[in-house]
Amino acid sequence: MIDFALEWVALFMLSLFMNDLSGDSGLVSHEDTTLNFTELAIKYGQTCEEHDVITEDGYILKLFHIPGDKTRPVLLISGNMGSADEYIVRGDTSLAIALAKANYDVWGGNVRGCKYSRRHLTLDPDVDDGFWDFSFHEYGIYDMPAFIDYILTETEQKQVNVIGFSIGTTVFYILGSERPEYNEKVKIKISLAPAAYLSHSVSVSAVSVFAPIINRFLLRTGREELYSENSTTIRLIRRVCSTPLSAYVCLILFFFPICGYDSKGIEPDFAPIAIAHYPTSVSRKDLLHLSQVANSKRFPKFDYGVEENIARYGSESPPNYNLTAVTMKVALISGKNDLISTLPDVELLKAKLPNVIDHIILKPKRFNHIDFTWGKNNHKVLFPHIFELLESQHV
Repeated sequence: MIDFALEWVALFMLSLFMNDLSGDSGLVSHEDTTLNFTELAIKYGQTCEEHDVITEDGYILKLFHIPGDKTRPVLLISGNMGSADEYIVRGDTSLAIALAKANYDVWGGNVRGCKYSRRHLTLDPDVDDGFWDFSFHEYGIYDMPAFIDYILTETEQKQVNVIGFSIGTTVFYILGSERPEYNEKVKIKISLAPAAYLSHSVSVSAVSVFAPIINRFLLRTGREELYSENSTTIRLIRRVCSTPLSAYVCLILFFFPICGYDSKGIEPDFAPIAIAHYPTSVSRKDLLHLSQVANSKRFPKFDYGVEENIARYGSESPPNYNLTAVTMKVALISGKNDLISTLPDVELLKAKLPNVIDHIILKPKRFNHIDFTWGKNNHKVLFPHIFELLESQHV
């Protein structure tokens, strides 16, 4: 915790120095840093609708819709601490816009707790700690079914195509395992940077070692929500990383060590736009569950401690998710330099899933974790694979 704080102080001082050199006030200047998903879609030539989807347990989720051919619906699910913005911040070269131009019916999902989905029928996220009592397990068993059922009703289709990134892939392995009736509702699940096992992710494991200490601190201070848009942390991040130079330093210091170094994948001019939209709010429990996966070297459900585990699961340790029950078609797409979704861990996942139709390893040697949504060359190196997979299901 001390090292983390010192890093941020050093980064803050460095940012002030760089802003002083550039004459910048520290305020963001590129228009796309301030636009939401709908505004970005309109700016880049698309019509966009906003839908409210209510889950079985009362969460009100925002679902963005760029209308297209209703027979070809595609649901986009972001990574952890992200939102549907991840798929559109690249503007004309973003996946959401590329799909829309190809006349796919594009739906951008936002899981509970993120900046677009901080609503509930009875709970107030600013007052009720119970609102934040979820991890990515609940994304899988509640949020994904709500999105799928809503889209299938709106489009009058029996199946939906799904593209997920990182945790946006994990939640569908959970869905297929815990609610197997939804396997047949997914035409194809395209997994970008597939995440289930984290056994070989040195970067995530290194951070997760400190998770119990950080978790106790958060519990003592009553912090169930992290990275809210109004928090001091987010305001600091937005200010510190507000210019091309300072934002790129943020990538070098904080993103590349965890995700993989790629100096050519993201240009400095785009860095402030990316960081203006990420991270978004997330629960303490979600990040704790992620650390438990990394520390366990398995793919387990949430660990509540021995006593509650016995009450919930009938065993002292949480059981693993049953990946053999995930019968939906899955295509895995990996980066060679991804330090989170490592190739050995993806191979472990591939061996467990019963219906993997392809595992594509992208050619660029430096392609890392964040390149999947922020990479400047995705329209050349990634999207052709995605479109080929989608088209293969519509012959």
